[in-house]
Amino acid sequence: MVINLATGVGDLAASQPALIPILDSLGIDFCCGGQRSLADAARAAGQDPDSVLRALAAGRPEGADEPAVDWRQADLSTLVDHIVSRHHDYLRQALPRISDLMITVLRAHGENHPELAAVSRQFQALRNELSDHLLKEERVLFPLIQSMAATRSLDGNHCGSVTNPIGVMEFEHDNAGEALRNLRVWTGGYTPPADACPTYRALLRDLADLERDLHEHIHKENNILHPRAVALEASLLNAAAGR
Repeated sequence: MVINLATGVGDLAASQPALIPILDSLGIDFCCGGQRSLADAARAAGQDPDSVLRALAAGRPEGADEPAVDWRQADLSTLVDHIVSRHHDYLRQALPRISDLMITVLRAHGENHPELAAVSRQFQALRNELSDHLLKEERVLFPLIQSMAATRSLDGNHCGSVTNPIGVMEFEHDNAGEALRNLRVWTGGYTPPADACPTYRALLRDLADLERDLHEHIHKENNILHPRAVALEASLLNAAAGR
C-alpha cells in the first residue's frame, strides 16, 4: 500500500497494523476518526502532516504490507471471536485492576495531586459504560453479525437493520474516545510526577495500556467489522430482492 496524505487513516491502520504504535505515539486518531485522511487526522492531532508521513515511512517495519491476519478479509465470525478474546477479555481483567490502583493512589496522593479526583471520576464512568457496552455487543450485535455470516440470511435480525445497533455502539465508542482524551490530558500524557510511588507509576502504565488497547479495539470495530457487516446486510437484501 502506498501511503500519502490522502490515505484514509483507518484504512492505513487496517492494512498495516504494524504502524499503529506510530500513529498512537503521534496522537493520530485512527479509530473513532478513521474516516479522515492522514493529512486531516495529523492536523487534528496538532501534527505537521508531512512530518507524520516521514515518521511513518521511517518507522515502517519490513513486511508492513503483510499483516499476520488481514481482518479485512478474514471470516467475520473469526473476527468477532478475535475481538472478544483479545479485547473484551483484556478489558474484563484490566478494568478492575486499574480501579483498585486508582483507589489506592487517590487515597495516598489525592491531596498533593487534586487532578486525580477528576481522573478517577472519568475512569469510573468509562469503566461503567464499557461494562455495559461489552454485554450489548456480545448479546446483540455480535450474534447478529455471526448469524448473517453463517446463514447468509437475515432471518435472525430482530433489530430492523444491523445499522441500528452499530449506531449505538459507535456513539459509545465516541464517548470512550473522549474519555481517553481527558485521561491523557489530565495525567500529562501518563507521565509520573516526581513524587509518584511505584503504585502511582503502575496506575499510569495501566492507563496508557488501556488507551492503546481501546484504540486498536475500536479501530477493528469501526473501520473493519462494522463496514463489513453493513456491506453483508446490503448484499443479502439485494439477493432477497432478486437484484
